[in-house]
Amino acid sequence: MNENPAAPIKREVAEKKVAGLGVSDLVLVAVLLAAGVVLKLTVGSVVNFFGMKPNFIIAAYCLAILLIRPKVLHALIIGLIAGAVCQFLPGTPYLNFASEAVGSAVMALLVAVPMSIKKFDLHPLLATFIATLLSGATFIVCLFVFAGAEPSSLVAYIPIVGLTAVINAILVQVLYLPLKAALKK
Repeated sequence: MNENPAAPIKREVAEKKVAGLGVSDLVLVAVLLAAGVVLKLTVGSVVNFFGMKPNFIIAAYCLAILLIRPKVLHALIIGLIAGAVCQFLPGTPYLNFASEAVGSAVMALLVAVPMSIKKFDLHPLLATFIATLLSGATFIVCLFVFAGAEPSSLVAYIPIVGLTAVINAILVQVLYLPLKAALKK
């Protein structure tokens, strides 16, 4: 009880912790996925291997997961959204739902694993490389199991997945620090 009626009453504001992703996180995911689509449609058209293009949407969701650090379930949802976005682009329908879900969940799990040399964070490089490889491997498995791809086409897919993993890892490593600083994350 306030003994001095003229003294101001002290008020405390309780900070409410919101579960899940905030609006700014969702906007960031949307912007990065849109950038991934633009890269896939433009740069992917130039970097073309036997009619197949690298998937920059994987780099986009890896970067988003690195920046917002969601729980695995939320990362999985980001991956499913990325898979849905891929349905509007040229490629094999529906397979990206599985591959992007795996890639995004792996990325979220890898964010929790320590990966640094001295003070240099290797998450952007290593986690993106591994997530892209596993996303690509899942895509290839689904392609053979569900789409009936010829075993001879495996020779073409493995280098594409490997090269895409390298490109995505470098791209995310280059963009991570400036975006992290700009977003004050």
